Amino acid sequence: MIGVPLRLKTAVALVLLGLLTLLAGIGQRTIWAPSETFTASAPADGQAAPLTVIDQKLRTLHGGTVKINVEGDGNFLLAAGRPDDVDAWVGQTAHDTVTGVSEDGKSLQVDHADGEATAPSPAGSDLWVSTENASGELEYSWTPPADGDWTLLLASDGTRPAPASISMTFPNDTSTPWAIPLMVLGSLLILAGIVLALLSARKRNGEGDGKGSGFAQRARAQSEARTSSRLGMVAAGVVTVAVVAGAGTAAQAASPAPSSDPASTAPAAGQEQAGSPVLLDAQFRRILEQVSSAADTGDAAKDAAKLAERVGGTELEVRTQNYKIRSQVGSYEPRMPVRSTKLLTTVVTKDREWPRSVLAVTQGDGNVVPQLLTLVQASPRENYKLVETNPLQPGTTFPTINRGTETLAAGDKSGLLYSGEEAMSGLADRLTSADSAFKDKLVEGESSPYIADTLSYQSEVVKAGENGNFSFTHKVVPESTVVFRTADGGALVLGRINFGFEGTPKAAGDKLTIGDDAAALAGGKETTTGMVLSFAESMAVYVPPAGSTDPMKLVAATRGLVGASFK
Repeated sequence: MIGVPLRLKTAVALVLLGLLTLLAGIGQRTIWAPSETFTASAPADGQAAPLTVIDQKLRTLHGGTVKINVEGDGNFLLAAGRPDDVDAWVGQTAHDTVTGVSEDGKSLQVDHADGEATAPSPAGSDLWVSTENASGELEYSWTPPADGDWTLLLASDGTRPAPASISMTFPNDTSTPWAIPLMVLGSLLILAGIVLALLSARKRNGEGDGKGSGFAQRARAQSEARTSSRLGMVAAGVVTVAVVAGAGTAAQAASPAPSSDPASTAPAAGQEQAGSPVLLDAQFRRILEQVSSAADTGDAAKDAAKLAERVGGTELEVRTQNYKIRSQVGSYEPRMPVRSTKLLTTVVTKDREWPRSVLAVTQGDGNVVPQLLTLVQASPRENYKLVETNPLQPGTTFPTINRGTETLAAGDKSGLLYSGEEAMSGLADRLTSADSAFKDKLVEGESSPYIADTLSYQSEVVKAGENGNFSFTHKVVPESTVVFRTADGGALVLGRINFGFEGTPKAAGDKLTIGDDAAALAGGKETTTGMVLSFAESMAVYVPPAGSTDPMKLVAATRGLVGASFK
């Protein structure tokens, strides 16, 4: 048997070892605890490029907010956008991409892609949901502006290299999985040492008494058994605590941490982004304000050059001619003003290919009725432009369209009574002929006058034309047709129709006279050879879902004189 002195030495050793183990566990939670953050920097020897992309997966690499510090010469910007939007804007331009962090956590991993040496300045692009401008240095807290993935684009002016001094500070993993097991183990060792010391003391006291009587020996044996039993229960309790603590640590370790693996977020990144509207509300309002401001500036100066940045297509053509006519005919009615408020509704698609089309319905100062505005972004590096303004027909209700709705190809009839092409062609035929086959398939509201007024005007011109023969055509401009799915499964179809008005004298020497508005474009009021007037008609038609017995309805319509000439 082990002697009492050896037992005491062993007990002391256990207590000391337990103290050291306990202190080691406490130290992991205090003086040796990991830093709450760590910082990684871009290598100093990277290749220069005009653009730097910071991959969206870095934002969620370790959970929590990521802080970015950028240093560079002169002015630069940091823009946030959807990953596919950023990629589309970067295009074929040479760029660096910050893709990850090295294993030691000290360096950012940067990939370089060769390409075009310069790019336009990304400042002011409608693709960015937010932009931070800086000079010399920028400190930025990377938080998502909305659900989904967001990538950052860093650039100077597109011609100079993007700032190369980039560091990112991430939340660190502060878990200490060995702290609790070490503290529990240290406590067990201390307890074991104390138990062993107590038993040794009892043993030494027993030896001093000699063997004693049989009764005394049995009493000591029972006492030692009871002591051992109690100490065993305490030890078992501590072991239970250790097991529970260990299980808690294991459970904590098993909890999924934010992953840097794109595959782990693939359903959110791929599926969510595919269904994301192309504009957030804040983006839409900012764009609409800039469009309204450009239109106001152009209207006030009657200068189409001031429209070019934010107005295009049909609306630019109509307003340009409107200014020209009004410079000579003071009584000619101006186009309805473009307002960003009162914003009644917006229509934003989730289809992320270009061109992208969105709609707004506003009724601000000078809008007698609500006005439907169509904005189109032709390509990633172009901003949205107002291509059509279209007052809603009186007595017409604008159809409900869900946010993030889909757009359909003009020839796509899936789920619809008519395709966009068929709807626009039917409307053109209805405007041309009073006996159109679409007479009962496309109607107006009780107080909506556009179709009736057009047919009446054409009929009266023919009847009153004593000296001339007149004809009218309404032809769809196919590339202008845009189709949005409505909430009830139908569709809203928008597009342009070219309205042609031709006149030819009935006999030699007969003269045809045109109005002052047309004369401002034609360069005269009378002709003996014939005349051609051209109008751009902006139209919006509601198409019911397939199986419906309801007719199509004209929702919005207007026209503007865009051309006049003599034959």
